[in-house]
Amino acid sequence: EANARFWNELCGTSLAKSLGATDRSLDSLRRFDQGYMDIYPYLLRRVPAAAMRGKKVLEIGLGYGTLGQKIAEAGADYTGLDIAQGPVDMMNHRLRLQGLPGRAITGSMLECPLPDASMDCVVSIGCFHHTGNLARCVDETWRVLKPGGAAYLMVYNRFSYLRWLKWFRPTLRAALGSNAQHAATATESERRAYDSDSAGHAAPETVFVWRAQLRAMMARFSRVSLELENCNHLGLRGLVLVPRSILLPVLGPIAGLDIYCNATK
Repeated sequence: EANARFWNELCGTSLAKSLGATDRSLDSLRRFDQGYMDIYPYLLRRVPAAAMRGKKVLEIGLGYGTLGQKIAEAGADYTGLDIAQGPVDMMNHRLRLQGLPGRAITGSMLECPLPDASMDCVVSIGCFHHTGNLARCVDETWRVLKPGGAAYLMVYNRFSYLRWLKWFRPTLRAALGSNAQHAATATESERRAYDSDSAGHAAPETVFVWRAQLRAMMARFSRVSLELENCNHLGLRGLVLVPRSILLPVLGPIAGLDIYCNATK
């Protein structure tokens, strides 16, 4: 219930305001999408929407709808799923506005409303670590995928450079193995640093995992590839010392904020 309330405000609302995308017009959505893809230039390499043409695709966690629209535009048989009504409404608005087939529905991936072995692809970028049971989401992903189907997932990296810099002691304890077997539940300050709404409230639930943990959760998949991406700029007291554009290809693959998973059932 807390997640449904919090995520009803679209993830990306602050970015939209900064870009002047203040309504749901075609022009505003295009402006947002361009800004979003500029921030995540590697996204369509990690989620190959163009290769999903003619496939049944489920996306979980819809946000402002940029990725879902690109998947639908590529010719996929698209279904979006979100626990909050706001993102569902936005995704359905985008599909209608662009004249694209597909639908978005309200529901939880903890109890996915789709049948067994019904999807060719499952996509979820930045959602499963907020649900309260990441492992359950992985299991549901496996269940709804057809044999040979592909999962494209992103979750937060427990051992990113940011966690070493800002939360050194708990990260060190995890690295030394004192609690590394469990997904780390974040404090309120950590949750706010990663995800907050326009009023400054932190996301209700966030966990951090490392690659070995995620690989263990995905043991039933026949193939699992895990790679790191994403970073912020490095600065001091508001002064940017090293811009993000320079750090992305260098720091991202080594100690990035996010783990990107490509797995085959």
